[in-house]
Parts: sequence; C-alpha cells; structure tokens
Amino acid sequence: MSDPISLCLTDLLKTLDEGRLTVEEVMLSCLDRIDRLNPRINALVSLRTRDVLLAEARAKDVERRQGAARGALHGVPIAIKDLSEAKGILCTYGSPLFHDYVPDFDDIQVARIRAAGAIIIGKTNTPEWGFGSHSYNPVFGVTRNPWDTRRSAGGSSGGAAAALAARLVPIADGSDMMGSLRNPAAFNNVIGFRPSFGRIPALPGRDAFLNQLATLGPMARSVEDVVTLLNVQSGFDPRDPASFESGPLRLDRDSAAKGGRIGWLGDFGGHLSFEPGVLALNEKALTVFESLGYAVEPVKIDFDMERLWWAWTTLRSFFTAGSMRDYYEDPGRRGSLKPEILHEVRAGLRIRAADVYEASAVRTAWYQAVMKVYERFDYLVAPAAQVFPFDAEIPWPREIAGRHMDTYHRWMEVVIGPSMAGLPVAALPAGFSAEDLPNGFQLIGPPRSDAAVLSVAAAYEAATDWLTRVPALS
Repeated sequence: MSDPISLCLTDLLKTLDEGRLTVEEVMLSCLDRIDRLNPRINALVSLRTRDVLLAEARAKDVERRQGAARGALHGVPIAIKDLSEAKGILCTYGSPLFHDYVPDFDDIQVARIRAAGAIIIGKTNTPEWGFGSHSYNPVFGVTRNPWDTRRSAGGSSGGAAAALAARLVPIADGSDMMGSLRNPAAFNNVIGFRPSFGRIPALPGRDAFLNQLATLGPMARSVEDVVTLLNVQSGFDPRDPASFESGPLRLDRDSAAKGGRIGWLGDFGGHLSFEPGVLALNEKALTVFESLGYAVEPVKIDFDMERLWWAWTTLRSFFTAGSMRDYYEDPGRRGSLKPEILHEVRAGLRIRAADVYEASAVRTAWYQAVMKVYERFDYLVAPAAQVFPFDAEIPWPREIAGRHMDTYHRWMEVVIGPSMAGLPVAALPAGFSAEDLPNGFQLIGPPRSDAAVLSVAAAYEAATDWLTRVPALS
C-alpha cells in the first residue's frame, strides 16, 4: 500500500484493525505527504515535530497490541481548525494578536477527539478569527485550492477542506456560522456537515446563551466518515448550556431508499446572483435524487429575503461587536484587526437593543416560513456556493454575474437560511465546471433530522463518483 493516508477513514480503520497497517506506518505516510504537498497549498499549520508524532504513533501501536485501543479514532492523524484550542499546540485564531498563544487546555470537542484515540498533528488554516470565506491571514498566509492552486479553498474551514482534498488527513473538524463548513466543502469536492445547533458542545466565551448562529461540525471524504467523527464530537456537556445528549447516529439506508419529496430553492426566486454554470451543475446533481426515487420540484419560500439579510447582518454584527470590542477599543490592538472585523464591530456598536429584538423576531418568522415548506417537502436543496473557487489573490468576489456585492460576505448569502433556522445541512459535491473547478449543494433537513439528512446524503454518494476523484496536485 503505497500511500495509506489516502484511504478514507473507514478503510483506514479497517486496515489498522486487521493488522495490515501500523499507526506508525500511517503517520509516516501522512508526514511524508504533508512534506511533499502542503507547501503548495498551505492547508496545515503549527505542525508538531516528526519525532514527537512518530513516538506517539508507536505508543498507539503498543496500546492496540495490548488490546487497549482507546476509541473510534485510535491512531488516526487529525489536524484541528485553528479556531479551537488544543492543549500544547499553537492557537492563533489567524490573528497576529495570538501569534504565540499556546493554550493549556482542550476545547470540548478536541478533548473528545483525543479521548477517541486520534493523534493531533497540528492545525488547519483559517481566515483571521474565521471572518470571510477565504482562508488567508497575516500569520500563516493563504490556503490554496488543491484542484487549482491559483484559486481559493474557501473558508473559514478552508484549511480543513483543502487538507482533506489533498489527502493530507482522512478527516477534519470545522465550524460553521455563515457556511464555513459548506462553502469549503463545495470548493474542494469534499463533505461538510453542519449539525443541529447544540449537538456538538463548545466552550462558551463570555456569552453562553445569546449567540446561537455558529456550530462545530465534521468534514470528510465519505458520509460514513462524517458520521464517525460526528459521533465522537457530539453529546451533552454541562459547560455548554445549549448542548443536548444524543445517542450515536446511524445511517438508515433502507429509509433513504424509500424516496420522498425534495424542494429546489435555486436562486431563491431571483433574489441571489450566481456565477454562470453553478445553478446548472446543481440542477444536474438533482437528477441523481430523481434516479433514487425522489420527486424534485422548484420551491420559493414566501419571505422577504432582504429582510432576512438585514436580520442576519444585525445579529452577526451585534455578536461580533460584543466579542471583539476589547480589541477594537484598545488602540494598540485595533490595528491588528482585519477590515472585515472592523466593519462588523463598527456596525455592531450602532445597533440598539430594539434592533436585536426585531432581528430575532425576523429570524423566528423565517423559521416558521421554512416549517410551512416542510409540510410539503421532506428535504430542501440549495447551492452551497454562489461562485466557483475564485482567485486566491483577492480577498472576496466583488461582483457576481454583473451584480455588485455590497459587503465582504454578500457573495455567500445563499448559506444564511439554514443557519438562521438552525437546521442540519450536508454539503455535498455536485461535480465540476468546464474548467474542472468543484462546486456543491446543501441538502437541508427539518429540525433535528441529522441522521435522516446523512442517510440521504449516503444514498447520493453511492450513486455518484465525485468523492473518488483526486486532484492532480497529488
């Protein structure tokens, strides 16, 4: 087996369990591949030393031989997104303000990944503080797309998605507020899953109750691998009051094979603009669901989408101003914040309590409107990105199909609907453009339907071959 790290997680674990590979051999494969390919894409950062990682791999082999394998990820190399703390590993949040910060604790999900036996090799690159869907920052630079290194890998889980696509790691963790698991999955031809809010706990900052927009989630190259990591990450923790207990999710392929009704949201009734070719690629992917016995029908949610955008930006700016205000008000640190963060904080400081209440009321009305649609449909589908991977040298697309993008994040507006409704979403590959650039779509389920969404996603995966493709980079 010339390159065992190229195996998906399920196959990798099987070979380890059967003794056809050792953890040390896997780690050697992983580190050699990183040495060869990571300099071209800059997906992984803050890597631990080779000697330390190989020693940890040998210790995992000893545990396995002694029948003391620790859990579902025993011996698996993984890199943690650089917005989550991992004890003893540099955590910069992509910010020069934290260029030398080494936490002495693990975030909750990181502790669970360690307890499951994984070996944390380092971090995956992210935009500064996770703002923007293009993974560049002044600490580590730009993450490039393995399918075309002139292009963006997306964000904010761009390093995670690029590392998966390049077969540098078999699984990756990420997080998602405004499509940060979904846009990079689309840009890199991998899977990202935004779970129901509260399924994966996280250590709260100063606010543990108000901000319910972002969530952690898994990324992988197969749905089964997504489920494995999700089950490790999930479950109640008293430190996170929004978290809830959940038993292991299991794929129900029989249920998925029964078909159902899928509503295609498309461009949301002309509200959104798309780069030519994106919608056509998504619509072609929908024919796969039809071949699986699903009825697919266009649908328009009866809602003022510009009002939803106002509510979204109001809440996002308000929460950002609250969390970043100390840095903003310190003259010595304000200059180290990127323009997009300054935009959010300045907007947030102008927001009144009545605005926050109204934005929450709009969010509630949006949720109710979406629930009405689920009376007719089992699932909804929308594009996961409005453009194909763009030039890595620009901060964000300023125009789509002739329409000016008035903010740094308007170009990814397509992802806010599920975030505002708190719905589970699988980002799945739709194929490639004429220029061989990936894109994908969101499979959106009703509340707490995580297992059902992933089961349907697995049926789609089995009917396509997109995830078997490997970028020419490797």
